[in-house]
Parts: sequence; structure tokens; C-alpha cells
Amino acid sequence: MSINILIADDHSMVREGLKQLLELDSNLKVVAETSNGIETLEKVEEYEPDVILLDINMPNKNGLEVLNELKRKKCKSKILMLTIHNEVEYLIKSVEAGCNGYVLKDSNSEVLKDAVYAVYSGEKYIQSDLISVLNEGLSSINDDRSKLKLLTKREEEVLKLIAEGLFNKEIAAKLEISERTVKNHVSNIFKKIDVSDRTQAAVFAIKNNLVDIV
Repeated sequence: MSINILIADDHSMVREGLKQLLELDSNLKVVAETSNGIETLEKVEEYEPDVILLDINMPNKNGLEVLNELKRKKCKSKILMLTIHNEVEYLIKSVEAGCNGYVLKDSNSEVLKDAVYAVYSGEKYIQSDLISVLNEGLSSINDDRSKLKLLTKREEEVLKLIAEGLFNKEIAAKLEISERTVKNHVSNIFKKIDVSDRTQAAVFAIKNNLVDIV
């Protein structure tokens, strides 16, 4: 058995280290290395690797953008996110986008090899100490989605404008409604999403992708 691997990481020393580490196992062969997102998409098409080790922080399309693009193209390669990010947001975005595995760069070599073999075999692999973080994050997302469903279309519009930093008077002018009506909407929004001020409301909106961070 030979598992062909593509390593996508913008640091050459990291790629070289991973290549040496993986090829200590005679079943693992690194067939290509890339340093940015666009190059990764091109090389995946050229080499059709069995497994892609994909870093999140890369120029010219980051790892999440590459992951989404590969899934859109119905790429058959198994995609293992290999990253420094242990924040739940990156983990959840990767899982929801359809990655086959998620491993941190500070893992030991056995964890990495286990992950490669697992995803190659069709299994999902999330590094063990990240599983509880993932479950908690998914639970929180489900709670937030339930809260979002409580909002009317108008309340969602007001929440987006709060997140953009507009005050009640500005929101009233933009939506062509009275300032008193805006105040009522804001009060209802705070109750429905369980926050106590505009900053918390803005964080909720950003976290749930109602607005983009510029």
C-alpha cells in the first residue's frame, strides 16, 4: 500500500519536516508540496493525491477557502487540516465545510500518522483533545440557531445594523421607521438572543455570520 500525500503549508521548513517525518513510514509518500492556496488547487488537480495536509494560514486563498473550493469541485482526496489553530471557530468551520480530519501542528508524529491512515481509510479524525471543544462549540451553535429563528426579518435587519455600529437614530433613518420603533426592536432582540448590551449583540451577529468583519 502506498498513500500519496500533498503538503500545503506556506513555511518551507514545516513542509520539509513533515515530509521527512511521514516518509519514515514506507507506506507514505509525499508527491507534492505547495505554499499557497492557488498553487494547492492546481497541484491537487495535477497529482490527485490520496491525502492533503492543509494548513489554514496561507496566502492566495487560505486553507478554509481551499477546502470549500475542493469540496465544491467534489475532489476525491481526503483533506486533513493541519494547523496551529485550536480555537473552536476554525475547527467548526473546517468540520462544517467537510474536512476529513483536524490535527494541531504541535501533535506528536504518531497522532499525525494515525490521522493520515484514518482519513485515507474513510474515517473522520479529530484530535482527541479537541473533541470536547468541538462538541461544546456545536452545542453553542445549535443554541444560537434556535435564538436566530426567534427573530423577525425586521429584527434581524436591526441586529445587522447594530453590529455595523449604527445608533438607534441612524438605524431609524436607514430603515425609514421611528426611533421609538427601533428601541422596541432592540429591546426585543436583546431578550430573544439573551444579551444585555449592543456590544454583546454585535458579537452574536458576527459570530453567526450575519455581518462580515472588515
